[in-house]
Amino acid sequence: MALLKYDLDHILFLWSNATMNPRKFREVTIQFPTRRRLLVSAGLAAIPLTVFAADGDVISHAAESIHQERLFSASRNRIYDALTEVRQFAKIVQLSGAMQSMPAGTKAAEISRQVGGAFSIFGGHIVGMQLELVPNQRIVQAWRVVDWKPGDYSIVRFELVEQGKQTKVVFDHRGFPQGAAEHLASGWEEHYWEPLGKFLA
Repeated sequence: MALLKYDLDHILFLWSNATMNPRKFREVTIQFPTRRRLLVSAGLAAIPLTVFAADGDVISHAAESIHQERLFSASRNRIYDALTEVRQFAKIVQLSGAMQSMPAGTKAAEISRQVGGAFSIFGGHIVGMQLELVPNQRIVQAWRVVDWKPGDYSIVRFELVEQGKQTKVVFDHRGFPQGAAEHLASGWEEHYWEPLGKFLA
């Protein structure tokens, strides 16, 4: 599994401009004998290893993660727009049925298409910030469910891979609270992949 590498200073800069709390992020740099550097941000895991930081803190690398791959009969451009353009994504939310339990007048989605911009989806149940937007190729977000502990964010990554007339979405979700993997994995299927497939049909 490839390690997601992001410059912490860049993330903190973006976070401060989006009025979100960066205090939960910290970075530890570890020098391996091969001189390869492993950047570890809170909640991101790459290898099953426990490391002791200089201050005696224990950093666990055995965290849960989700990896899913889905194939859609649509171009990368169409899928990128569906995931980042507010009107299109609002239709996906409606197709998921998630808004049926929301009060009338609740917005299905508010999405910035700028790096550092905020998003609020599924009636505000999911919020976060755009960390990286590469049109028609990649979307990386700081992502959280509103009932998680304040300041806790996970990282989601959508990689769009062209396969002839189809597009494979390679999806990774890391850094979420322990024990939430099964619930989140089924949520991605029910509230993203299934309605996205209907929307693109």
